[in-house]
Amino acid sequence: MSKSTVNVSALFQSAKKDGTLSAASLQALSVPDLGAQIQAGLGVTAENVQASEVTLVTMMPDDSGSMRFAGNSQAVRDGHNLVIDALKDTRKTTRDSILVHNRYLNGDVLYPYSNLDQVPNMDTHNYDPNLGTPLYDQTVVLLGTVLAKAQEFVDAGVPVRTCTLIMTDGADLHSVRAKAHTVKKLVEDMLKEETHIIAAMGFDDGGQTDFRRVFREMGIRDEWILTPSKTPSEIRKAFQMFSRSAVRASQNAGSFSQTAAGGFGTP
Repeated sequence: MSKSTVNVSALFQSAKKDGTLSAASLQALSVPDLGAQIQAGLGVTAENVQASEVTLVTMMPDDSGSMRFAGNSQAVRDGHNLVIDALKDTRKTTRDSILVHNRYLNGDVLYPYSNLDQVPNMDTHNYDPNLGTPLYDQTVVLLGTVLAKAQEFVDAGVPVRTCTLIMTDGADLHSVRAKAHTVKKLVEDMLKEETHIIAAMGFDDGGQTDFRRVFREMGIRDEWILTPSKTPSEIRKAFQMFSRSAVRASQNAGSFSQTAAGGFGTP
């Protein structure tokens, strides 16, 4: 598979010129080492995607140790695989226009943006959560990757829409650069374009974390926040809701606008 070797900084400058990125967001994305992390997620090049329009579906599963201790690991594996299966079940013309990327909360890339037939399932070999919770730092990396990939298609003249899911089972504990307001500015810049959906899922930690407050402070709209209980069935149900949203978002521009406005409650 051909990997993207585009200049990440140039993509962000292009987004700034287009009015997609504010000066504050550009500054947040212009820090040392961030470009290399984003580059690792870009995957297949725009020129190697034969589609008249593209949908980017991006997931960031929590791989902190508390996920394993809470017994949520298998439900997350199943949920991810459910989303991929749902996208694969769309009609071929839609399926061929979807690229998927999975970056864990601690920065490991399971796969960069790839065609659906090249996406591996999550299993016990590639997902064993045992790390920390750098929620803000890694959300900046994740959204930077979405922005860069989207801009790559924009610069190639290809319409692009994105659907992103951030996951955590606790508040930020290990970020060293970004704050909630850093993420919020990026989210606000993306949402004003009306081509992005940014969703979040907070796995119950026994009531210690007010996930809706955490995600709101990051700029995520309330209708795109899920807070399933920690039972496997409820977690899988939440992934089903996201999968339906991702499928609807990939259908056409009209469906995307309706889905983005309605959140998870879109019929």
